[in-house]
Amino acid sequence: MARNIFYGGSLFFIFIFIGLVFDSERRIPERSNQSQMSEAVVRGKKIWETRNCVGCHSLLGEGAYFAPELGNVYKRRGGDDGGAEFIKGWMQAQPLGAKGRRQMPQFNLTDEQLDDLVEFLKWTGEIDTESWPPNIEG
Repeated sequence: MARNIFYGGSLFFIFIFIGLVFDSERRIPERSNQSQMSEAVVRGKKIWETRNCVGCHSLLGEGAYFAPELGNVYKRRGGDDGGAEFIKGWMQAQPLGAKGRRQMPQFNLTDEQLDDLVEFLKWTGEIDTESWPPNIEG
């Protein structure tokens, strides 16, 4: 009897797991925002990766928690009404030199690189994360 319960329960949960995997795979294209991915977004992601931004920041909940979550930074800083200008200005002003505060390094990015990074962060903010982060401040 115990063996039958074990095998029956195992099969039940295997089928549940397979169903969840298929449902997730079916929903990924509509949630991923892949249709809006441009060359600028790809270049911005490369800047994100080569400057090791994830070593301090988190993006969509993944990464370090030393610095703010950046999954929604474009919207948080004004969206189309100034989000890009805020991000570029912030990057160019680093390090701020405020005593007792963590300092972001100066990466000396060109204007084109800053534009690409902003496009990547804007694109990331449009991914359907099912309400992650839970509030606008990340």
